[in-house]
Amino acid sequence: MEPLRIVAIGGGTGLSTLLHGLKRFAQHPREAEITAVVTVTDDGGSSGRLRRDFDVLPPGDIRNCMVALSEDEGLLSQLFQYRFAEGRGLKGHSFGNLFLTALTNLTGDFAQAVKLSSEILASLGRIYPATEANVTLEAELENGRIVRGESKISKSRSRIKAIRLCPRHCEPLPETLEAIHRADLITFGPGSLFTSVIPNVLVQGIPSAIRRSRALKAYFVNLMWQPGETIGFRASDHVAAIHRHAGGPLFDTVVVNTRSISARQRRKYAAEEAQSVLNDDDRLDAMGLQVVAADLLADGEIVRHDSRVAAEIAMDLARRGRAMRKKVRILGEQ
Repeated sequence: MEPLRIVAIGGGTGLSTLLHGLKRFAQHPREAEITAVVTVTDDGGSSGRLRRDFDVLPPGDIRNCMVALSEDEGLLSQLFQYRFAEGRGLKGHSFGNLFLTALTNLTGDFAQAVKLSSEILASLGRIYPATEANVTLEAELENGRIVRGESKISKSRSRIKAIRLCPRHCEPLPETLEAIHRADLITFGPGSLFTSVIPNVLVQGIPSAIRRSRALKAYFVNLMWQPGETIGFRASDHVAAIHRHAGGPLFDTVVVNTRSISARQRRKYAAEEAQSVLNDDDRLDAMGLQVVAADLLADGEIVRHDSRVAAEIAMDLARRGRAMRKKVRILGEQ
C-alpha cells in the first residue's frame, strides 16, 4: 500500500515532538511519507547570532526537526544537538547550527544544505524552510506598539493584535507546494501560536495551496497558555487567529487534550500566569470543525505533548484523509 502522505507545518519544540512520534511510521515497513515545513523567523540565541553574522536563515528549528526524524538516534544525532558551553565565539552555539551554516556557505543554498544534512543524519522525511527569504517577524500589539523580532515578541506581555512578515512578499519552495498538493493530511502545531505556527501562513501561496489540497487539515491545539502570546486563549481563539492571518478558514479538524495537568505542574507554571487551554467545543463546532479529543499529555514535570499519542492520532487522520481523496477522485470519474 502506498504510504500515507503527511505534511507537518510549524516550528519550535512542538513540531519536532510530533515528528519524533511519526518517525516510527516512516521506517520499514514504511506506512507514512513525512514532509516538515518549518518557520524561519527565529532571531534569538545561536540561530540569531548566525543569522546576523553570516546572513543565513536560522537553523535551530530545522536542526531539531532533522534530529527528530533521524533514523539513528545515536552519536551523530547527539553531535548535531551538542551545544558548546564555553569558548570565545563558540559558547551557546550548537554543532548542528554551525554545520548547517557552513554547508549553506559551501552550497550557496540553505534548502540544499538542509537536504544534504538530512541525508547525513538519515532523516526519515523531507524538511523544507517555509520560505528561503530572509524574513523578520513583526507584531502589532493591542497597546499600539510595534515590536520587531521573534525574540522580542516572545518577551512582550501585551496581547498581540496581528503578526506580519518583513518583507511581506516572500514565497514558499515549489517542493512545499507540491507536498501540500499531494498530501493526505496537513497538520499545524503544536507550537507557539504567533511565533511558530502563524508565520507559515504569512508566506504567500501557502494558505491558498492548503485550501486547494484535498487533504484533511488538522490543528493540534496547544496544552497551555503562552505568556506574552496567548494568555486567556481558548482552543477556538487559537484557530480564529490562524484563520484571520491566513485570510480565511483552513482546518477541518482540531485535536485537543482531555487530561488535566497535575497540581505540581500548575504550581510550576503559576509564576508565568499560564493555565491549561480551555476546550470550548461548542464554539469549535459552530466554526464547522470536528473535534478529536484525547489524553495528549506526556508524563513528567514539563507540560508537553506525548509524541507517540499525537503521532497515532495523525496517522488515523491521514487514513481518513486518504479515504476522502479516493472518494473525491471516484466521484470525479463518474
